[in-house]
Amino acid sequence: MEPYLSEYYRLPSDLPFRFLHRRRTGGAPGFFRFGSETVCYGRCESGPIAKSPSTHLYDAVAEVQVEDHCVHLPFEPTEVIDNLRLERYVGFGTSGKNGLTGSALVRKAYYGIRDLLPIQARRRFQRIYLRGWRKLPFPKWPVDFTVDTLHARLLQLSMKAMGVERVPFIWFWPDGAPSCLVMTHDVETTVGVGFASSLMDMDDAHGIKSSFQVVPVGRYKIADDFVQEIRRRGFELNVHDFKHDGSLFQDHAQFLLQAQKINECVRNFQSLGFRSGAMYRNQEWFQALDVSYDMSVPNVAHLEPQRGGCCTVMPYRIGKILELPLTMTQDYSMFHMLGDYSIDLWITECEQILRRNGLISFIVHPDYVVEPLARKVYLNLLGHLSRLVADHKLWAALPGDVNRWWRNRSEMELVRDGGRWHIEGPDKERARVAYAILEGDRLTYRLDETS
Repeated sequence: MEPYLSEYYRLPSDLPFRFLHRRRTGGAPGFFRFGSETVCYGRCESGPIAKSPSTHLYDAVAEVQVEDHCVHLPFEPTEVIDNLRLERYVGFGTSGKNGLTGSALVRKAYYGIRDLLPIQARRRFQRIYLRGWRKLPFPKWPVDFTVDTLHARLLQLSMKAMGVERVPFIWFWPDGAPSCLVMTHDVETTVGVGFASSLMDMDDAHGIKSSFQVVPVGRYKIADDFVQEIRRRGFELNVHDFKHDGSLFQDHAQFLLQAQKINECVRNFQSLGFRSGAMYRNQEWFQALDVSYDMSVPNVAHLEPQRGGCCTVMPYRIGKILELPLTMTQDYSMFHMLGDYSIDLWITECEQILRRNGLISFIVHPDYVVEPLARKVYLNLLGHLSRLVADHKLWAALPGDVNRWWRNRSEMELVRDGGRWHIEGPDKERARVAYAILEGDRLTYRLDETS
């Protein structure tokens, strides 16, 4: 069994799915397609690769061969999936790290004067920084499903190679929930600390528990009463960067020093999760953090100061750490970059992710919903989310619950019992058997109602 399919679907371990790919001894990676909608980044043996996703891309689907119950591919799927999830494509024709505004020097200068700038001046600078984002062809805004589509396509090819029309797997979410909803609040200023209790009241009134990420040094005082209230009321506390000054990922040696201090804060707060300031990140460095899960990687980062995106709406492993990607547009981007005080975009994103059974994850800052208009928008959003939970049986969970479930799911196994399947492993009582079903060239998922 291919490990990436096993990790994603939790298929039976004895399925004889096999992929073979021609290995290239060298050569630089680039962009190509695998079907009309799936942009890949890696090495491809059968055709030309491009330096930019905006050009006409070679489609490798034509070179796929199915014979002797084996799928022959002109690329290595693990390489492509890792390249996308870990954002290794960024900077290769994607406007990710190139240009003056992407430099560490400009970032340092900006944060050096940030607190002295009027709010309108800050927002004007940010709009200049982000200009041209609508023209970015990849990842696909507002939600990108490239990694999820690639997994489904590879499973579909495997099933065709084996001549089977359905295979069992362990459903993505507990109790057969179609998707998972996570609400998080990054506390950036003293104003946000002061509004946190009211925000908890609003969340509670709609039946949604959330996590609060706090900056441990420099921005505000974190009183014991504040920490205790968050936990006493059933909410969650995580660490948000170190100083939130844009410096965390600028230099590896300095990152390692700050990571040691972050780890002390994680232990002091007894937290399991982390999110970097302004979603700055280098996933290759995450292993220095002593956390169980991270929430610093956007699905699509067109409106973030660091561009890129992991191109999936599912949690994924980065070594020992589980990544819970941000899949919804941030409130700050919605209000101040797009000038949108409706929930229309959020509704669209929710609908798209729900159709793909993914993680619907939000950041809403207490600092930015203090204003009456923004607060009204957030209340409208909570009303919409509570209806989604009721109508579609979404799993509304804390990030720590998602981390626990996804780790337990990775240890579960499908076991055949006569003509039926059952699940063994931690948390098996909440797990459900599902089937991936081939309907022509279309792959659909269906829960086993008897499981």
